[in-house]
Amino acid sequence: MNAFTRHLSNIARLGVKELWSLWRDPMMLVLILYLFTVAVYSSARAIPETLHLAAIAVVDEDRSPLSQRIVGAFYPPLFTQPAVITRSEMDAGMDTGDYTFVLNIPPNFQRDVLAGRAPAVQLNVDATRMSQAFSGSGYIQQMVLGEVQEFARRYRASSTLPVDMNARMRFNPTLTQAWFGGAMQYINYITLVSILLTGAALIREREHGTIEHLLVMPVTPAQIMLSKVWSMALVVLIASFLSLNLMVRGILGVPIEGSIVLFFAGAALSLFATTSMGIFIATLARNMPQFGMLMMLTIMPLQMLSGGDTPRESMPEIVQNIMLIAPTTHFVELSQAILYRGAGLETVWQPFLALALIGAVLFFLSLARFRKTIGQMA
Repeated sequence: MNAFTRHLSNIARLGVKELWSLWRDPMMLVLILYLFTVAVYSSARAIPETLHLAAIAVVDEDRSPLSQRIVGAFYPPLFTQPAVITRSEMDAGMDTGDYTFVLNIPPNFQRDVLAGRAPAVQLNVDATRMSQAFSGSGYIQQMVLGEVQEFARRYRASSTLPVDMNARMRFNPTLTQAWFGGAMQYINYITLVSILLTGAALIREREHGTIEHLLVMPVTPAQIMLSKVWSMALVVLIASFLSLNLMVRGILGVPIEGSIVLFFAGAALSLFATTSMGIFIATLARNMPQFGMLMMLTIMPLQMLSGGDTPRESMPEIVQNIMLIAPTTHFVELSQAILYRGAGLETVWQPFLALALIGAVLFFLSLARFRKTIGQMA
């Protein structure tokens, strides 16, 4: 019993030492604060949810009631007030980036429509503004065709469809993209910060020479590793808890459907795996720049292929199978189920079990590597 108590005491004391080392590293604290506040907010708000105030100009060479009707169809908030320009100003406006869309209505457009000749309308799109270009061109085509069809019929009427489809938006009834983007980046940053903190803590021991002090103390490699795991995981849990309540639920207004306690239980299991991964990466690197490069090579596929940014069902089957061994895949699965859909333990027990198994494997692999290389770090 005394040996077990001494074992826990060593782990606790070493963990407190790690917390003090982190507290004396202001740049790391600023990075944690930035990632869980500004970065989460910008991830949610940087990408426009829908077309918003897209700059549009119209070259109206017809000057007819139909062309005026088309010009009047574009108004805020989807588009800016259309600028009526000449053909000679069209290319210059596109070159300088003044307009994202330029609609060219040819001469005799109304006459040809009424005569059934199907005249061509040219739509010029600045495709460098990708988010607006792709959605905006579809909007404009639908609006022009709708105005032309209604003018040709001489009245406005809604066509009667043979089937009435009622769409029910589950879990995000207003289709607010910021809810998904902000929450998913929040989940990604939990993984990123946990790998970064534990790996940086080990690299810091090597660069400051304190690893030599640990080697002459009556502590084992397992105690050293466990102290780094629990202390850095605690920091990430506290930061993520504050970010979830203050930033995600507070400022962004994302409704959380499920149990917060269940989510952070899953986060703790994920942190057990990712902190172990951070130590493993740190044992492969000799300094902080090398660790940074190795971490980026690891974190990028983990985040891109875990199902947070793109549904896993859209990926090749071999990629889906390979990513089953990654902890982020199961963490994203349980996070989406709990936070978005209000799932309980009876639904997410499989990701929980997978995280526990993956975390155990990563921990023992990292411990074996750490025991092998700890003597070389001095």
